[in-house]
Amino acid sequence: MSIQSLGRFGAALCLAALVSGCSSIGLGKPERQTSSSASKVSAECQLNRSKCLYEGAYESGERDYAEEEAKRLNLAEVERLRRGAGR
Repeated sequence: MSIQSLGRFGAALCLAALVSGCSSIGLGKPERQTSSSASKVSAECQLNRSKCLYEGAYESGERDYAEEEAKRLNLAEVERLRRGAGR
């Protein structure tokens, strides 16, 4: 095997390792976004959360729903953290 063939084989092997590494950690997957405006709003909320807070009055039943949903999300996060801490 010549030096040139060995170099090509090594380069191909490095490329294959790089591609397989990126796909295993999810870098090759496109992110799912429904619209560019939704991602723009999300980015704005991450930078300045006060822009995303609603100051108006709740509709009937909306406050109860929001509180129940917040409880559900908090419990789900606690469970996720417990699973992560048990590793």
